[in-house]
Amino acid sequence: MLADMEAKLMKAALAAQRIEITEYHVYAKLAERCKDEKNAAVLRSIGEAEKAHAAFWKGKTGRDMAPESLRVLWYVLLARVLGLTFVLKVMERREGTGSKRYELLGEAIPEAKKIGQEESEHEKALLGMLDEERLQYIGSIVLGLNDALVELTGALAGFSLALPDTRLITIAGLVTGISAAFSMAASDFLSSRAEGDPRAGRSALYTGVTYLITVLLMILPFLLLSNAFVSLAITMGIVIVIILSFNYYLSVAKDLNFLRRFLEMTAISMGVAAFSFFLGYALKALFGISA
Repeated sequence: MLADMEAKLMKAALAAQRIEITEYHVYAKLAERCKDEKNAAVLRSIGEAEKAHAAFWKGKTGRDMAPESLRVLWYVLLARVLGLTFVLKVMERREGTGSKRYELLGEAIPEAKKIGQEESEHEKALLGMLDEERLQYIGSIVLGLNDALVELTGALAGFSLALPDTRLITIAGLVTGISAAFSMAASDFLSSRAEGDPRAGRSALYTGVTYLITVLLMILPFLLLSNAFVSLAITMGIVIVIILSFNYYLSVAKDLNFLRRFLEMTAISMGVAAFSFFLGYALKALFGISA
């Protein structure tokens, strides 16, 4: 029994037990709410493994540990918004069994290292079996997001110099953005249909909706404020936040390099904005337009 061992080891064992029972409840609740039976079966399988590990630690500590209810609720809510794969990858990163806690326990309990290795391999194998719709269409989402960021960032930067007030910029931005959203969705549909993709319609939907949402977020400062340059600065901040958030999501869900993708997309969007800003200034001077 760990009760006879040093307090530090006992504390680590109890923490491990609580993590395992918490994750069991997370997987169980996610499985209950999962409409895809294949994904639900994967979640139940991982959950049962977590439950068995919690029972192992209970046998060592001799104590019951309640799950962290708030953490369970948080992960379930997060999964509804960002999807199963993202949440499970976050759990794997933050509370995986390859942590220092398990290394410490492994020194005193040989089975702990084996549990850690088996659980890590088991979770990775099962996570690879998940089939989540939004990740199937990640290419369409990237297409809609990237095009909206690049095209509208440049357009708004140019409009900010070429047009006299934010109301005109808002109208011009909305017309440009909404038209481009439908255009991108149509292009994606026709391209996918030409390649014989039976999911062409849904692919186009993801592209168009992503484009439209991005447009609305970028236009918002011009709709609420009267100073075009302040609005443009806030829009640039929104662009960076969108790029950061999306690339963080993508790096976690698809195990991609976050920093490289973030810097690449930011450089492109900011570069187009700078070019368009100076283009707007040049055209304004050329045609003798005064604000």
